[in-house]
Amino acid sequence: MAIQVTLLSHTDDPLRSLYMAYRTCYSALTPQQVAARIEDERIPRDKMQEFITERLKTGHASPLEQIHFEFGISGVSRAFSHQFVRHRVGISFEQQSQRYVTYKGGTFPYTVPQTVEKAGLTDEMRDLFSAAGDLYEKMVAAGVPAEDARFLLPNATNTNFKITVNFQALLHIADLRLCTRAQWEFRRVVALMRGEVMKVAPELGRYLQPKCGEHRMGYCDETEKDWEECPIGRVRPHKTALFRIYDSYRKGELQPLREEDWAAIEEIGEGDPAEAPATW
Repeated sequence: MAIQVTLLSHTDDPLRSLYMAYRTCYSALTPQQVAARIEDERIPRDKMQEFITERLKTGHASPLEQIHFEFGISGVSRAFSHQFVRHRVGISFEQQSQRYVTYKGGTFPYTVPQTVEKAGLTDEMRDLFSAAGDLYEKMVAAGVPAEDARFLLPNATNTNFKITVNFQALLHIADLRLCTRAQWEFRRVVALMRGEVMKVAPELGRYLQPKCGEHRMGYCDETEKDWEECPIGRVRPHKTALFRIYDSYRKGELQPLREEDWAAIEEIGEGDPAEAPATW
């Protein structure tokens, strides 16, 4: 079964709601007065976006908890779900039960990773799951309750979720699970969640990035080895490089610009402006 993620519902006008939450903290106006100014367009949407952008730079995060999104998620594995439910703050889960749902005919949906397919082991994996399904059916027919027969089911078995998550929690999930070190299935789910948010609130969805994204920390805080192996590491600095620069600055070790540096700077402005390259 293919992974599917659908946005079921969300805070009505997330940008307006987030702006009002922030503005309540930083204005002498009452929330009712702020709302009235939004309604008569004295506060246009571009100004709301600008204000929110500046507030997000400060790290003031509590207003983000007032924005929520509801998702339907299907076709994910139990291996994924065990990781997913470790996110506990700002998120609520309802998951398909293997106690109350009994698979008929010993057939259960499952995921075969591409790495298994590339290794040429798909048939062996399917044979093993088929045998498990046969025994599962035999157990249920013998009166074994589904909650006990499920002991046979593998981590590959698919499951479904209905979740509600606030924007602050969703940002944290994206920070960790869009990182290339996260498991491929989790990266896929969160990328699909991001795509759904982008459809209804692109001004907020763009912040759903791995933690090294330009709208998040902007640098990698994994190990240097992991950073070196990361396919996007070449465009994201590692934290140790930033620390080295800061340490040099603190110690007064930053090298002053040399004469040849100034010559290179001044050379950019020489020549006929009409002949200047487009990048000037």
